[in-house]
Formats: sequence, C-alpha cells, structure tokens
Amino acid sequence: MARFTFRLPDIGEGISEAEIVAWHVQLGDRVEEDQSVADMMTDKATVEMESPVSGTVVELAGEVGDQVPIGSALMVIETDAVEEASPATQEAVLEAENPGVEEAPTPSPLVGEGRGEGASQATPPAESPVATPHPDPLPQGEREQEKKVLASPAVRARALDLGVDLASVKPAEGDRVRHADLDAFLRYGAGQGYTPARAPRADEAVRVIGMRRRIAENMAASKRAIPHFTYVEEIDVTALEETRAQLNAGRGNRPKLTMLPLLIVAICKTLPDFPMLNARYDDEAGVVNRSGAVHMGMATQTPAGLMVPVIRNAESRNVWQLATEIGRLAEAARAGSIASGDMGGGTITLTSLGPLGGIATTPVINRPEVAIIGPNRIVERPVFRSDGRGGETIARAKLMNLSISCDHRVVDGYDAASYVQALKKLLETPVMLFAD
Repeated sequence: MARFTFRLPDIGEGISEAEIVAWHVQLGDRVEEDQSVADMMTDKATVEMESPVSGTVVELAGEVGDQVPIGSALMVIETDAVEEASPATQEAVLEAENPGVEEAPTPSPLVGEGRGEGASQATPPAESPVATPHPDPLPQGEREQEKKVLASPAVRARALDLGVDLASVKPAEGDRVRHADLDAFLRYGAGQGYTPARAPRADEAVRVIGMRRRIAENMAASKRAIPHFTYVEEIDVTALEETRAQLNAGRGNRPKLTMLPLLIVAICKTLPDFPMLNARYDDEAGVVNRSGAVHMGMATQTPAGLMVPVIRNAESRNVWQLATEIGRLAEAARAGSIASGDMGGGTITLTSLGPLGGIATTPVINRPEVAIIGPNRIVERPVFRSDGRGGETIARAKLMNLSISCDHRVVDGYDAASYVQALKKLLETPVMLFAD
C-alpha cells in the first residue's frame, strides 16, 4: 500500500492560507477520486476540496476552525498502489487539478504542522452533544391525577411547561381549569414559595470559526484602525414611496422595487461631487484611491453570518437592473453559492435592516472603504407643511432617518453632512432620480 499526500492547492490570487470549515470524511473512511472531502474558507469564498485519488484516509490536517497554509498537507490517503506515489506523480495530480498554478513550496510534515511543537495527529471533529430533553416535572402518579382535571390542551401544555400540577389549581367557575385560573395560581402561589420558572439551560462554549471568525476579525480591525464618526439626518420619503408604488404598479414581469434600488440610484448620482466618499484608503501607503465607478457593497445577513457581495458599476444600471442584481446576490449569499468574483473590491457599502432598522444606526465601515450608508425604518408621522397661502397645515408624512459612518482620517464632518444633504434633496424630489 502506498501513501499519497494531498496538499492544499492555490485556491485564489493572494491567498496564503485557508480555514477548515467542514470535513466530509473521517479517519479510516474510504474515499473515491473526485469525492468531496472538505470545505475550505478564504477571505473571498468557500471552496470545496475533492480527493485527487482513491484510497483510505489515514491522516487529516486538523480540526474544523484550523488554518492550513497553501501547499501544506491537507490529508494523507493510503492508496491501492503497490509503490508510494512519486513526487512527480503528485505534482502531476496537482497540475491537473490546478492548471497554470505555480508549484507550491515544500511543506512541513502533516503531524503538528502549523500547530506548535509537540502537536499530535489531528482527530476528526467531535460529535455535537445531544440536547437533553426537558424532564417531566411530574411523577407518574401525579401525571395520572393531572389527566383527570378538566382543561383544554393549550392549558395542559402551558401547565406542563411551567411545571404546575393542574390538580392543585382551583377553577373560578365550574370544573374546568382555564388560563385565568392558571394565572391566578401563579400570582398567589408565589407567596407560598411556588417557583414557576423552568430549569436553567446548561452553559455552553461556542467556538468562533468560519464566517463568524472572519466577521469578528474584520470588524475588530475596522474599529481599531478607523476613527469612525456617524451623521444622521431625517428625510421625507413620502414622494419617493409614491413613486415606488407607481413604478411597481406597472412593473410587469420585472422584480418588485424596494427602497434600496432607488437609494442606490440617488447615491450614484450624488457621489461624483464628493469623490472622497467613493474611495478606498491604503493606510500603509498613505494613499486614498478614489474610484471613478461605484462598486456598491450590499451588507447581507445569511445563515453563516454577515456577507458583503458587491454590485459592480452600479452607476451604469437602472432601478430594474439594480433590483435584479440585488436579488441575485442576496439569494446566492444566503444559499452559500456566492462566486468569489462577487465579493470584495467595493468602494462604498449600503447596509439596511429593513423593517428592523430602528431610529438610527451607527454602521461599522467595511475596511478599506471610507464610508457606509444605512437607511433606517420608515415611520409615518404628522408634519407641518405650507398651505400655499403663507400659512401652515398639518399633513401625514413618511419619514426615514439616514445614517452615514465615515473614516475621519479621510472625510471631514462637513463633507459628510454636505453629502447627506445633497442626497436628502434628491430623495425628497424623486423625479430628479430619472433626469439626466
């Protein structure tokens, strides 16, 4: 039997290492050629690794959450070959898997690799602990007595959840225990030492790995390196919402418009007058790279955590094209199938919590960008408006607070406020969104 060392190939330009986010095999498993064996995450995407040979897994590089350098051993497979695969054979396999990729540097042995002196052979991830069901609070005899009490299934379920013996609850009317009787028992029974609270959940330690760790590292780096400041302004979006409703009424088979495509159009129209906001700051070189195109980052919540796919050249798209692209990127991000080309390279980011937007937000800048914009929840309130005769009248209006966080090393407060005022003027006069 021969042993084949499967080394982590170069899976992206500028990538030096990747994180193990999932093993699809364990020690001793039989694998076939081209079978998926692991998922590896880089700064740009999650990549599925496939075995280049058939055989039995005898060594693994580490556990979920460990970092593996490019070119180092990911796993060792005992093949059916009589002789050990030669270096030339392994190089041929790597070349077939990654045409045009330069030869990886010679790695250190698999055992203890990148994990300090004395590290032992990696073992497969431990199985997740099985949750222990909530114990039945009533002994068998009391459960049988409780079943004789007249009560609806909902009352019985609630009593069981609270650990209350229905036989001890006295109905206010008739023989049937109702929710009001249970409430009264809880109120007055507490004074007699009755405690309705359920048993506390066990403490648990959750390892920060994968996308969650990437988010933690990026956010921490952003707050450490960037002196943030946030500016918030209130915008009357009554006319904008009316315009959106009119566009949706005649949209045909095009995607339904939300506020975001209209807001992106407004951002793209106002940014040329404020080029320092549509930029990336290389703080090591001391250079601000102002972008002529608007590559709009879209903060998107996914089951794996926050991702920021990018709409390339947003300034060249109309509202319908923007709506289509927003839907495509959001769906791919949530499904975990986002392409690496759709990630990174943004010049400014838009983040929205939709109906959960709250009164105001202080979004964290997506480094190395210098600005991030966050629309907040739309609320309807009475406002004073001119009646056209020199007086005022009270009218209903839809209002939205708009937040912007900026890098104070690059953007002054005056410039940020001036930009938001220009954005406010455009959003409050939505006909200008479609004018040249």
